[in-house]
Amino acid sequence: MAAIIELKAGDDVAVARGALAEGTEVAPGLRVREPVPAGHKVALVPIAAQAPVRKYGQIIGFAKAAIAAGEHVHTHNLEMRTFARDVDACVDARPTAFFNDAERATFQGFRRADGRVGTRNYLAILTSVNCSATVARHIAESFDRETLARYPNIDGVVAFTHSTGCGMAGAGEGYDNLQRVLWGYARHPNIGGVLMVGLGCEVAQIDFLLEAYGIERGPRFQFFNIQEAGGTRASIARGHEILEAMLPAVNDVAREPVPASELVVALQCGGSDAYSGITANPALGHAADLVVRHGGTAILAETPEIYGAEHLLTRRAASPAVADKLMERIRWWEDYTARNSGSLDNNPSPGNKRGGLTTILEKSLGAVAKGGSTNLVDVLRYGEPARARGFLFMDSPGYDPCSITGQVASGSNVVVFTTGRGSVYGCKPAPSIKLATNSDTYRRMEEDMDVNCGDILETGVSIEAKGEEIFAEILAVASGRRSKSELLGLGDNEFIPWQIGAVM
Repeated sequence: MAAIIELKAGDDVAVARGALAEGTEVAPGLRVREPVPAGHKVALVPIAAQAPVRKYGQIIGFAKAAIAAGEHVHTHNLEMRTFARDVDACVDARPTAFFNDAERATFQGFRRADGRVGTRNYLAILTSVNCSATVARHIAESFDRETLARYPNIDGVVAFTHSTGCGMAGAGEGYDNLQRVLWGYARHPNIGGVLMVGLGCEVAQIDFLLEAYGIERGPRFQFFNIQEAGGTRASIARGHEILEAMLPAVNDVAREPVPASELVVALQCGGSDAYSGITANPALGHAADLVVRHGGTAILAETPEIYGAEHLLTRRAASPAVADKLMERIRWWEDYTARNSGSLDNNPSPGNKRGGLTTILEKSLGAVAKGGSTNLVDVLRYGEPARARGFLFMDSPGYDPCSITGQVASGSNVVVFTTGRGSVYGCKPAPSIKLATNSDTYRRMEEDMDVNCGDILETGVSIEAKGEEIFAEILAVASGRRSKSELLGLGDNEFIPWQIGAVM
């Protein structure tokens, strides 16, 4: 195979397929002038100082100084700058080619009373405040394997604890985020029964949540405050008693065939490398298109990781109003980082850069590939319920656990997570499927990786064929097959609501 990967005609750089020694001929008449690590960029043509540099046919940065053909292009000679990007709202929006009913795939899911479908069946303990975290964990731990073995349709008892809920404003963006997340988990289709535990004096009052979102106490939703229950030990005993009474009803469900239109898939990447935008992300994008064409929903997130590529999404917006919602979020992030003395180019991370990524522009262009090619039909606030079907975007930070917490709160019942450097992320209550962008990472971390996308480069497997493989994996995991992260027991510590605002 060729030593470099040229992604689009007219690009100024190509990607090294493997590590390149000085003097390696990578194209007729073109030799690298210095060692280039695997996944890093090589200049294909001379690039003038201050000139824009293109990859994927898009600007990924600007040359700090003149760059000769064959030079290694990375952080030492390429930098981020702001530049105008044309929103071009809706110009690439096209009718979606939906599958008909006879062609529509199915999976084995749990149909809930409200009609929504779960892929797992958990009992959940939600905490309104950090002060109730220990009680919640002890309640969950009081259900041992022997007890749960008597209830084979229950996937487990999980405590969703967090570090906020008090010392915060009782209104505003941070408070709204927390309330949407708690409400989203309380009504999530992967959760069959809920116990909410508060302290009693916190800012995030349980009574307010119930009133704001119309949640009522019932056989599968109970709540109490530690102060009223009589303290820690009394609360643990009370919580165990409440959940123990729920077990038979929560267990009294069975998987049944449901259409793939009931899939709500969170699209995520973490520990990205230069191969992410070449293999796993576009393959996941094809799988996301299949989900949408089967009538389901795919949710892209991580607003800082679409920065510089947002115009590719606004071009696919189903309406100017949808494009405007996305651009409003972009402007919010520009203001948010500025007032906190930050920079959106703080992302990529050190690991991303070791993997060949240089600027946020480059990372974002690879990241948006997870979103496939169908129309962008809505833009959600963090944790806002997904009411439309199709391809959606949810505003969130680029920090993976925090972002996915919001996607799950929005209704995602499966998570698909691409990684180049290697991630050990797991998720409850939505199973997480991990895709390795390269075969080295897959072989080194095979116990954590569900699908290897490195064969796209190694043996020429097509993006479409890999996308079909990923879609089949989504159906299998949604039907109950355990993902690698589930088999390893991951997912208890990844509930991280997005905190915004002063801690007071």
